[in-house]
Amino acid sequence: MQPYFLPYLGYFQLMSKVDAFVLYDDVNFINRGWINRNRIDIDGAAHMLTVPLRQASQNRRICDIALGNDTAWRGRIVKSIRQAYARASQFERVFPLIERVVQHPAENLADYLLHSLNCLRDHLGLKTEIIATSRQYGNADLRAQARIIDICLREKADLYVNSIGGIELYDRARFEENGLRLEFLTPSLQPHAHGGAGFMPGLSMVDVLMHNDAASIDAQLQGGVLS
Repeated sequence: MQPYFLPYLGYFQLMSKVDAFVLYDDVNFINRGWINRNRIDIDGAAHMLTVPLRQASQNRRICDIALGNDTAWRGRIVKSIRQAYARASQFERVFPLIERVVQHPAENLADYLLHSLNCLRDHLGLKTEIIATSRQYGNADLRAQARIIDICLREKADLYVNSIGGIELYDRARFEENGLRLEFLTPSLQPHAHGGAGFMPGLSMVDVLMHNDAASIDAQLQGGVLS
């Protein structure tokens, strides 16, 4: 998966199903995607949080992009999250974590996102290893599923799991030829405890963390259907 900024619950449901979670951080950046932005609930409306970038382009790799020079953006994001969730039931427990994630001083986008995902993984109690492709494999010359299969073989995997959105990209037969099973996760985004007038699925994991205790979050991480 590409590294995302404070991603939604389904991202962590996928992470909970695997031993190793590979971050595709040496592929081209996607404008207006989830790599440097996500949504939270402010007064019942979805509000976008955006990490500013320097010279971001779909012609540049994620791992080659720098964060914005105006360091005040970190404080603005923290302020927005505080405004949104100050009255949430888990605010006192969760806010220090989110503040530590957002205020991380990394200047590189991939480093910043890797740190945030490691912090969230640890907070959720997941044991999954997170591996960045830019630091590990040296196989960027391979394309599409050929590269995925190569990574799986290097990791001595027997199963590759992707999100259901990638079902058209991969061929089960090609994986089976290499001794690999291929499965897809359909996430479960059932209504959870929240403080607003109505539940909005697919918001940042911040929304789930702020409104649910640890036991409830553990149960939600077990959600999702593999097929």
